[in-house]
Amino acid sequence: MQKIICCGFCLLLVFNHLLQAQEPSPGDKALFQVRQYWFVLLTAGPNRNQDSATAANIQKGHLANITRLYKEGKLKVAGPFGDEGNWQGLFIFDCTSREEVEKILQTDPAVAAGRLSYEIHSWWTAPVGSFEPGKPKESGN
Repeated sequence: MQKIICCGFCLLLVFNHLLQAQEPSPGDKALFQVRQYWFVLLTAGPNRNQDSATAANIQKGHLANITRLYKEGKLKVAGPFGDEGNWQGLFIFDCTSREEVEKILQTDPAVAAGRLSYEIHSWWTAPVGSFEPGKPKESGN
């Protein structure tokens, strides 16, 4: 019985030592600081019957708006879906409120023209990788 207790105690000491040795690094600590972002599902809007030149012009404005929002640090992720369904694309915003996201979406030419509609959902993740705070670095392109 003493051997079992002694072995159990030794295992407890080893386990405790391993836990202490694996103190999270500053980068790992960010994983425990989850915060709110905003997921926007872009769907086909009610007005998609523009002629091809008008639709191309709206798309050009849509892409310019995405670039502007990314440079401002408000937009973390943007992109279209690859199928022909009702879901057209997604955005993930770093904003303080749903109302701010709503206001930003009204600046999108595709939303304003009715080519795109949207659903806004709060979404939570750790601010690491693409979600680290601060403005993105400007590329040389």
